[in-house]
This record gives sequence, structure tokens and C-alpha cells, in this order.
Amino acid sequence: MSDFSSLPYFERNENQYVPTKLARGGWGPKISGHAIGGLLGWAVERAVDDLELQPARLTVDLFAPTAMEPVEVHTSVRHERRRLRLVEAVLTQHGTAVARASALFLRRGAQPEGRVWSTPFEMPERPVEHDGASLFMRTYGWGMELQNPDPAWDNTPGPKYTWVCETHALIGGEPFTPFTRAAMAGDVTAAIANWGTEALQFINVDYTLTLSRLPDGPHIGLASHTHYSHDGVANGSASLVDHKGPIGTAVAVALAQSGFRPRTKL
Repeated sequence: MSDFSSLPYFERNENQYVPTKLARGGWGPKISGHAIGGLLGWAVERAVDDLELQPARLTVDLFAPTAMEPVEVHTSVRHERRRLRLVEAVLTQHGTAVARASALFLRRGAQPEGRVWSTPFEMPERPVEHDGASLFMRTYGWGMELQNPDPAWDNTPGPKYTWVCETHALIGGEPFTPFTRAAMAGDVTAAIANWGTEALQFINVDYTLTLSRLPDGPHIGLASHTHYSHDGVANGSASLVDHKGPIGTAVAVALAQSGFRPRTKL
């Protein structure tokens, strides 16, 4: 496919999803975690036909390297009650499970009165459109030459912030949903929480995204809050926001790993 602007992460071939070169991540010739998370999020959302059920939690386990080869997704409803539905999805390659997701959907209702304290933070401005093209990711990204540099993303300690705006379809011919955008953004938590003086030295093996509401608009921001690591095992957290304000949080678990090479072109 020569037209980069129309390239999706995956092309559908009957019951298989074939990764394009856009799906390659920064840890070698493997499908990126945020593409895998997006595909699993898309699958669990399709298993819920009640629009009043809010996707409140998504946990993605990235327990095996996923080659740049076709994958299949299998979903099942594990538990269903009036106010909740628990859905699981398994990503397989050559008949072997390589990733898994669990999603909890909760029924929306009346908001209680009163206010509850939450940690305040301030995001940088959302990236602007440039030459008619939306930015894929503020300050760093994979698969796009267009960048919006920010001095907060050098190799010095300190909190990191980024805005994500997916400009390519996840699956060819399938429109993006707000939840799928959030599912893909949640994977970025490991990068912004674990980025240090030697760039990114941890590879995430899972992430959990929680949402109080769905994002409004294509831009999703992340603000890192914590990083803890000892003996090569790390965890980190971030808040997710849209243009209206906070929408949820994410936490990622990672292992020490060298060799991260973010791509700047296909």
C-alpha cells in the first residue's frame, strides 16, 4: 500500500487481522503494544450491545512477543448482571495465545452530590494541526515523521506529558470509537512513566486503564504521576484527559529491557 495516509494498523482478512508496517513497535519487528491493546479493546467493546454500559476498566496482558503476522481475536462474556458485564478477549497467533484482555462495563446512573478530592495537575496545550495533518503524538511517536517537540521530553528526570491523536484507522474500513482510542492511549503509560535519563529502559508487560467516561474528540492526553522500580521490575501510573478534563487513570507494569528504538518513518 503506497498511500501512507490511508494505511491502517491492521487489514481484515475474514477472521484474521493482518498487521501493516504501521503496526510495528519500537522493540524490534513485533506488533506494538498500543496496536494490540487497541485491537483487544475493539473486540471487547463489540461484545457489549447495551449503550448504557460504560467501559470502566480494561486490563491488557502482553505476555508474549507478537510477530508481524496475522492474528485472531476471540471474545467471551464471562459474567453478566444488571449493572455490570465482564468480557474477556484473547489474541492468538498460529493457534497460540499471545495477549489477553479483561474489560469491565458498568451501567451509568445518577451522579452523587458533593465533591471528592483528587490530585491536581496541568497538561501542556494540545498540539495544533500542521499543514492540514493531525499530529499522531506530541513530542515522540512511532511511524510518523511529523513531530511537535517539547522540552519536557528530554532525558532528564521529571514528570512527562503527551497528547495522543490517532490519525490512522486501527482496522481498515472500521471507524474509530472513543473507547478504542482510549485503549490505545493507555499503553503509552509505560513510556511516559518509565522514561528516564537513559531514555526508555523498560518494556511493559501489561497495563490497566480505568475510565469514568469516554473521551470526547480525537486527542487524549497523558500526565505521568509515579514511577517505582527495583531489581529490573517497574510500575508507573498516569492520568488520562481530553479537552474537557480528566477521564481516567492507567497503570503499567514493566521489565528492564534495552533496545528501544522509536521509529520516525516507515
